[in-house]
Amino acid sequence: MRTRWIVLALAAVLVGALGGAMLAPKPTGAVSKDMIQLQEQVSQLLQGQRDIRSAIDTNNATLRTLVQQSLDATNQLNSQMGLLQKNVQEATASSGSRIDTMSTQTQGLSDNLQDIQARVAKLSQQMNDVQGLLQSIDGKVSGGVSSPQSATSSGPPAGYPPANQPSTQAPASDNAAPTTLPTASSDTLYQNALRDFSTGKYDLARQEFSDYLRNFPTNDLASNAQFYLGEISYAQGNYQDALAQYEIVMSNYPKSFKLAAAMLKKSFAELELGMKSSGIRDLRELIRRFPGSDESRRAQAKLKELGVSTTPRAPAPR
Repeated sequence: MRTRWIVLALAAVLVGALGGAMLAPKPTGAVSKDMIQLQEQVSQLLQGQRDIRSAIDTNNATLRTLVQQSLDATNQLNSQMGLLQKNVQEATASSGSRIDTMSTQTQGLSDNLQDIQARVAKLSQQMNDVQGLLQSIDGKVSGGVSSPQSATSSGPPAGYPPANQPSTQAPASDNAAPTTLPTASSDTLYQNALRDFSTGKYDLARQEFSDYLRNFPTNDLASNAQFYLGEISYAQGNYQDALAQYEIVMSNYPKSFKLAAAMLKKSFAELELGMKSSGIRDLRELIRRFPGSDESRRAQAKLKELGVSTTPRAPAPR
């Protein structure tokens, strides 16, 4: 029993010694070593934080520089695009003006050609009339030579009708000379009006075309003169009067050489006046009546510019 207590006492002493050893504070050297390692780690963390912050600042500065350069490049590009757009608009306006001028000149040349064709036709008809008259005279002269009266010395010279017979040639009268004057006068007046129109003398050209219509309403170029009255009003921005002039061409001259052009410009005048539905309808009618013509192609281009089809849409089935 006593031995048992001794063993327990020794065990208790041993356990106490071990616990005291474990709970006893560490030596000063070990604590200093841990503190130094901890300080080094903290210093490394702080240095790493500073390095990261420096890298972030550098990247931000670089990014700001790139953004500013991009903004500058964008502004420069916008400026160049604006200048390019302005140049394109000016070029388009200039091209449109040149096209209008060329169109006017082409119309003038076409009218001159038509005038020349009309003159050639008239000259051909006059030549045929002269030839027929000469043949008639030759026949009567041949018949007069075989008669005794024409063989006498007191008779008229060969080639003249007998004295007691009426002359085969129509006597000259006061109305004979003016037959050529109206033609020459109408041609001169029309050419002067067309020249003044082509050079932009619109007021003078309007007066001359009006005089032509008043003095020569049935001439071949009367419909052209009427058309150019509409062109003058259109060029001066008086679209309402231009519309009325084109309608006169369409109603009074249904077989005019300018009928398709009058329909086209009437549609343009309607669009200028805000009559979009009427203008679109007339453009489509022009395409239907004059397919393949230059006016038809211009009408198609105008409808495409307006964003509408060249033919009306069929109504939806009910």
